[in-house]
Amino acid sequence: MNPAVRGRLAGWYYRWDAWQAPDAVLRRSPAQAWCHQRAWDRLAVLGYHGVEDAAVFEAHLDLLQRSFSPVPLSQVEEALHGGRPLPPHSVLITFDDGDHTVHSRALPLLAARGIPAVCFVIADLVGTDTPFWWDEVEQLVRQGGRTRRVPPAPPEITVHTLKLLPEYERRLALEELRATSALAPPRQRQLTAVELRELEEGGITVGNHTLTHPCLDRCDDGQVRTEVLEAHERLTGLLGHAPTAFAYPNGNSDDRAHHLLSRAGYRSAFLYNHRLAVPGRRHPLRIDRLVVSTRTSVDRLETILSGLHPALFRAGRGAARTLAHAGQLLGNRS
Repeated sequence: MNPAVRGRLAGWYYRWDAWQAPDAVLRRSPAQAWCHQRAWDRLAVLGYHGVEDAAVFEAHLDLLQRSFSPVPLSQVEEALHGGRPLPPHSVLITFDDGDHTVHSRALPLLAARGIPAVCFVIADLVGTDTPFWWDEVEQLVRQGGRTRRVPPAPPEITVHTLKLLPEYERRLALEELRATSALAPPRQRQLTAVELRELEEGGITVGNHTLTHPCLDRCDDGQVRTEVLEAHERLTGLLGHAPTAFAYPNGNSDDRAHHLLSRAGYRSAFLYNHRLAVPGRRHPLRIDRLVVSTRTSVDRLETILSGLHPALFRAGRGAARTLAHAGQLLGNRS
């Protein structure tokens, strides 16, 4: 499929969180009750990024304390490797990228409740004011930046299309956007080494999210090795101990990364595929995670935790792929 079309479809998939109208109805439906009961022995790994709305995040935590069993990474890893089973309706909270709001907003709320979490950090950004590359791309496109490597598109679609390119081409595209933009993008505060240690002291384990956050399945062998192992070395130096958990950027798993993580002693690695995890069903270095944010209503969060929303989302995505495939066939015949 044409990269621009694939990018537009990817953008559509990522906008699923905006459709929240029926969530209150779904939460009170017989299907929700059935799914909740069926999910008693599954692990819900919530995949946040930043905490845009502290009040919503606090409401999420209230729900988790009331109806679920928040567990620490160490307990999850023990269960994944054949140890003591997790309690019913276990939940592991995770954050990707290391947004500074994990320290400023999430940490106080989690610590006050004694709820553990994990923060997966992009090692090369620690202690800098370098923006996340996808935020930079959006800003550059808004300011007139262009690249010949992908067709012109809205900023968020450009980001998703760039993720489909080989890593070396994505980097070249970013350089072209920088060279043609009217203005440089604003800087972005990142977590410091001191803040990483404060996260861990407050109950938020720090994990590896690569060196610069490429899609590993778009990288060559040398890039994969650098992204995984150099990030591991840097985080080990910053934390004073080796991280044991990894999150694949964009959720894109990669066999080469899997082998490197295994040899480096990692005990868990996480996808981003909007599925409940079943301890023991998947390899510990390919654990399912659910897509959430502080734009997710409490009603929707309950249907996500039960597995109802993920099932509906997969059904809708399958229908969209079927329509896209049908359109491609028609286009090939014309």
